[in-house]
Amino acid sequence: MNTIQRFQTPAASRRAFLIGAAATAGGLAVGFGPARAAQPAAAEAGPANPFTAYVTIAPDDTVTILSAQFDMGQGSYHGVATLVVEELGASWDQVTVEGVAGNPKLYGNIVWGGAFQGTGGSSSMVTSFDRYRLAGATARTMLVAAAARAWGVPAGEITVAEGQVRHASGKASGFGALAAAAAALPVPADVPLKDRKDWTQIGADSLRRFDSAAKAKGQQDYTIDLKLPGLLTAVMIHPPRFGATVQAVDAAKAKAMPGVVDVVTVPSGVAVVAEHMWAALKARDAVTVTWDESKAEKRGSDAILAACAQAARSTPAHSARADGDAAGALAGAAKVVEAEYTFPYLAHAAMEPLNAAARINADGTVDLWGGLQNPDLYQFQASQVAGVTPDKVRLHVLKTGGGFGRRGVPDGDIIIETVSVAKALGGNAPVKVQWTREEDMRGGHYRPAYVHRLRAGLDADGAIVGWEHHIAGQSILKGTPFEGMVKDGVDVTSVEGAATLPYAIPNLSVGLTTLDFGIPVLWWRSVGSTHTAYSTETFLDELAAAAGKDPLALRLALLKDHPRHAGVLRLAAEKAGWGRALPPGRALGLAVHESFSSFAAHVAEVSMQDGRPKVHRVVAAVDCGTVVNPDGVRAQVEGSIGMGLGAAMAERVTLTDGVVDQGNYDTYTPLRIDAMPDVEVHIVPSTEGPTGIGEPGLPPVAPAVANAVFKLTGAMPHTLPWVT
Repeated sequence: MNTIQRFQTPAASRRAFLIGAAATAGGLAVGFGPARAAQPAAAEAGPANPFTAYVTIAPDDTVTILSAQFDMGQGSYHGVATLVVEELGASWDQVTVEGVAGNPKLYGNIVWGGAFQGTGGSSSMVTSFDRYRLAGATARTMLVAAAARAWGVPAGEITVAEGQVRHASGKASGFGALAAAAAALPVPADVPLKDRKDWTQIGADSLRRFDSAAKAKGQQDYTIDLKLPGLLTAVMIHPPRFGATVQAVDAAKAKAMPGVVDVVTVPSGVAVVAEHMWAALKARDAVTVTWDESKAEKRGSDAILAACAQAARSTPAHSARADGDAAGALAGAAKVVEAEYTFPYLAHAAMEPLNAAARINADGTVDLWGGLQNPDLYQFQASQVAGVTPDKVRLHVLKTGGGFGRRGVPDGDIIIETVSVAKALGGNAPVKVQWTREEDMRGGHYRPAYVHRLRAGLDADGAIVGWEHHIAGQSILKGTPFEGMVKDGVDVTSVEGAATLPYAIPNLSVGLTTLDFGIPVLWWRSVGSTHTAYSTETFLDELAAAAGKDPLALRLALLKDHPRHAGVLRLAAEKAGWGRALPPGRALGLAVHESFSSFAAHVAEVSMQDGRPKVHRVVAAVDCGTVVNPDGVRAQVEGSIGMGLGAAMAERVTLTDGVVDQGNYDTYTPLRIDAMPDVEVHIVPSTEGPTGIGEPGLPPVAPAVANAVFKLTGAMPHTLPWVT
């Protein structure tokens, strides 16, 4: 049997890390890296300066936390700071958080095996939970030891709270005054962590987010706001079709325009470099580029989806799961239900279009600024373009206006492009490459288009005896550094959520056919679950209707071996009042889905207005293990619901003869604020380890709404988006 395994939360322990501490400018730096036998002894000593530490304490009492997890608005900085503050006993007002440069030995993502540094897959709290608590506890223990030695009292009589180290005798000190002495002490081998019952910050909403005030006031700086001495701005001219390359450039008029510095050709297109954005944009219109389209993708999206549909109706190329004899069960079934689902390309459509800045210095070093979601990968890619070793590339991690997967692109398109432009200019001057909204929307790296074909058989009593599911579309992982995750021809990102279907169906098969198109594709918030949850959860409601069964009761009967799925489903149904009388013209639909080891169930209250779904209310229940920041969990689920609804309602990328039709928010339409429903989020209390929450709230919302539409109209929406 070829199966796709669920993600297992790593059982990280204190033994998994090597703790290090050092004095730094009169303060204390605490850090650690994964314990690896192959590491040289010098590396095992741990970090020796604040730039390789996790927690630094300065003489002025400032506590700086260096976050291995990139914050794109999901609140990872808030989360890691909460973990440190809980164990360290710092005051929230003395804490700051900064991003870190690429160093997978120290900051490798545990969920991804520790060899790669990056943020994604809703893994921030999973990979951070033990390591940041341990860093905070280590710093606290060393401060207490330094105070005990200075005051001549037992360490057990000293308390730490709100940034103060105190003894009952009245002796007290801030962190900064003790930091240098603490750094000189041996690092404790076994640091106690707080018992769960003693937590005051983890699981509470008492700590404000660092970025809330600045964002509310419009004062938050992003990469687009970057200011550096002598900073130049470049805008790009990319080919109109994917796969085309530059054949010839006529830039004479542009180069003569005021403020223009140069027009340079790089592998991805043509860059117009100027003293400021407006000059670059004006000059871009004066450049004529002739494209070589001999290898360009010229098919439209209709032809691509037709090819996917043809493949989905045929025998799968590869098996992702095979339980029992699905074909035989369907052949002997009393009733067979079939459905085909079509999913379009989706753009990430983040508020801040792609950008980055680079400077190649005379001493052979490179400075790179931007929203660096995968810092060590981008550090390596920048070094390759610049012709230097990765250690010569300094990363400056800046805030970013959204990502949803786009800023974690394995091919590093914006990074390679930016360093290429800086190199073409001859170095020394910093240059920011800023894509326009249209370039961002037409720049590819979309959620792939897919077609799903499902068939299921029912016996005379309405029980599901067989289930066949065939998915056809592009591979996200093929041709990337992560291609090793493709096993036996199966890209896990194409079938996740389908190959791990939790329902007790004795004969079940999931197949995949991967097709190649010249459209760059990428993960999109919740990745494969964006389409697998919709197809499986709506198809299950169609089966419930065919069997004359209640959708909730059917699911619960099939989830007898999956209590966490059933738990969120029951909670959401209870809070939504499943089965209650509704106003005329309204219906409830529900869906449940597991992704990133978390469980989410949504119940949507829907009516039809002018032939379109109107979502009035969504009740969500989530089980993501131990919750660090409850308000952050609620915010992520609310945002996921909005994003999922937008995609289902009206978002799609289409192509005509290989040219992308959409360019801005007038033609690619995320959910508008007046269409956002009331949302309730209920969190299941848990003592399990933390699991992801940035994405799991998204997959169930579209099928929950569609299932309500099915009740209202008798027709299940099989093609997304619903409104075109």
